[in-house]
This record gives sequence, structure tokens and C-alpha cells, in this order.
Amino acid sequence: MNRKFLVSIVMIGFFHAGASAQWTSTTGPYGGIVRRFAVSGQNLFAALDSGGVFLSTDGASWTAVNNGLTNRSVWALTVSGSNLFAGTNGGGAYLSANNGGNWTQVNNGLVGTFIHAFAVSGSYVLAADPNGAFRSSNNGISWTKVDTGMTNTDVIAFAVSDSNLYAGTLGGVFVSTNSGAKWTAVNTGLTAGIVIALVVAGQNLFDATYPSGMFLSTNGGIGWKSVANNLGSMQVHCLAASGSIVFAGSDSGVYLSSNNGTSWAHVNTGLPANAKVHSLIVTATDLFAGTDKFGVWRRPLSDMITAVNDGDNDAPKQFSLSQNYPNPFNPSTTISFSLAFKSFVSLKVFDMVGREVMTLYDGELSAGKYSQQWNASAFSSGAYFYRLEAGNAIQTRKLVLIK
Repeated sequence: MNRKFLVSIVMIGFFHAGASAQWTSTTGPYGGIVRRFAVSGQNLFAALDSGGVFLSTDGASWTAVNNGLTNRSVWALTVSGSNLFAGTNGGGAYLSANNGGNWTQVNNGLVGTFIHAFAVSGSYVLAADPNGAFRSSNNGISWTKVDTGMTNTDVIAFAVSDSNLYAGTLGGVFVSTNSGAKWTAVNTGLTAGIVIALVVAGQNLFDATYPSGMFLSTNGGIGWKSVANNLGSMQVHCLAASGSIVFAGSDSGVYLSSNNGTSWAHVNTGLPANAKVHSLIVTATDLFAGTDKFGVWRRPLSDMITAVNDGDNDAPKQFSLSQNYPNPFNPSTTISFSLAFKSFVSLKVFDMVGREVMTLYDGELSAGKYSQQWNASAFSSGAYFYRLEAGNAIQTRKLVLIK
């Protein structure tokens, strides 16, 4: 199998960024595929498979931080406390205790030198390579192989959910409840064994496989179901999550699902048409995307997943749902509505036969005037209905997508 497909999980961090209505390019980094991100406080790190590690303190400009990093084919990054780990193709693992200012090789106990992914579970740091999972309790000074129970030890991706540690391999998914000391296969329902990426979204676990396919588990991996839907045969390289919202980076850019994978919206406005997204990370305000040859791009989460924005401080006198504008539209339109009272609100889109195709908002809102954009790039031309429910009130209107 070609290792160019192997990119896995992300972590949620905290970062400040400015507002934008679409994806905007940062000033790099260039010189390779951006394989992974990591966040430590206000520092955002990016790993390139042929350029080493880069640091951004503002989400816009980048500085190489490669002193001591003798192998600059970096495929994995993670932060553990004040330490930053980099996993390379050919040089094994490296450690920096000063935000990339200096690096030290930390390979004692590692069998291979191609580190695909890291995870932090309890007091341990885990590293993944084709020879299995390895863990360290002393910041990489020494590593111990931990793959008992794995029937396939070629580990590609990790994900952590409370006390559960998940490993994606060339032979499916395994779970450990003791930081890797013992593993159990959890593959029922998986029809593709090669796991490219894993991510935890709320109470759910998502799995992207090779050569294509997206799967969802709602019970900690005990059972899986396909949620590829309108992703089709597209290859997904990476996953990220913000609460229950899931993002998928693919050969055709970025997709979003707000309904547990039932449908996926193409949220690609501003990205180069031929950009392949190999890494994603969610920060406090933005989603960052690492591409194959166009560097790092960012987009505000509020542009994609904060469903509504208060447009007026004066409370409306009645519940109302306005006609979307423009209508007909291609590919985006705006839906406005008003609430007279604080309510639990559901705003959904349905096709002509009544099947739900997208949840635009689902949560509690105060009285006020709101608007929500729907980007229907991933949907076919035709007529749809959008329905607003707030308490006992329901209104439905028709909208038309013409491509």
C-alpha cells in the first residue's frame, strides 16, 4: 500500500484568528505535504513530509523550527504537557521541550523508524509505526511495545475518548481501556480493513478507510455502519471534530456533517479547486487545513457550524420563517427567521420525498432575529424544503437549487 494516503487524527486546541467568509490562505508553509497539526497554547505547529516542522503564533505566518531535527520527513505531531513530539519517516521520534526550538531524537525501544501517529493516554505517550504501538511514560526516553491482542500491528491512526484508546491499522480498529497494555478488535460492520483516520465526535467514533469509505460507531466501536453517502468513492485522508460536527479532508477539499454522517456538505469555498487536504485541526475559533501543495488554509468555524447569528437586539413579536435569498440559488443561500420567545430550535432541509438531507441548526436560542447560510455544493439540482421548528410552532418553505 502507498503510504501517501496515511494521515490520521487531530486534536482540539485553543487559538485566536480573525474572521473571514471563506477559506483564506496563510503564508505557507510550503515544501511538502502538510501531514499533521498540533496546538500548544497560542502555538500552532504544522508537520511537512519533506520540510520539517513549522510554527505559527498568529495562524497566518510560519517559521521553520527544525534545529536538531535531522530527519525532516515529518508525518506525526503531538503535544504532551510542555513537550512536543515529532514522528518522522526514517528517523523515528523526536522531542522538543521548547516549542520546536531544539529537537532530540528519542528512539530507545522503538523497532521501526516510520512514525505515523501519536496519542496521549493518561500518563503515557503512544507512537504508531508499521511494527505496532509503542508507549513511553518518561517523555520518550524509552519506549515499550504494547500490541497484545492486535492481530494486525501496522498501526496508522489513534483516537482517544475518555479511558478508551483506539488504534486504526491495516487490519481494522482495536480498542484499549488501559493505555495500550491490551487491545481488543472492534470491527463488526467494517467492510474495509485499512483505517486511515479516526476521530471522536461527541459520543460517536468516525473511521475513514482506504481505498474509500466512511464508517460510524455509536457504541465505542462495538458496531459500525457506513456513512459515506454523498462522499461517494472519494478518498478521505483526515478527520476533525468540533463537538458533534465532523470535518473530512479529502482529494476534493473539505466536507462537513452535522447529522452523524447522514449527509455531507462541501465546505470548500475559497480553497483551490485541485487542493487535496491531508490534515485538519479544530482550534477555538477556526478550522485549519493542510494541503498537498498549497500550504495551510484556515476558515472560521462560525462560517460553517455556528448556525445562527443574532441580527437585531429587539425581540420580534412573532415566530416567522422568511423565504430564502437568493432563490433559486447556486450554491449558497441564506435562510432568515425570527423568534418571539426563547425556544429549542430545529432548522432542517428535506428533499422532495421528505427525506432529511441536512440539519442546519439544532439547539436552544433566545428571542431574536437570525440567519443561516446553506452551502449546497454537494447536493444535486432540484427543489428542496426547509423546515423550522421552535417549541410548538412549525413553518416550512420551498427552495430551488439550480446548477
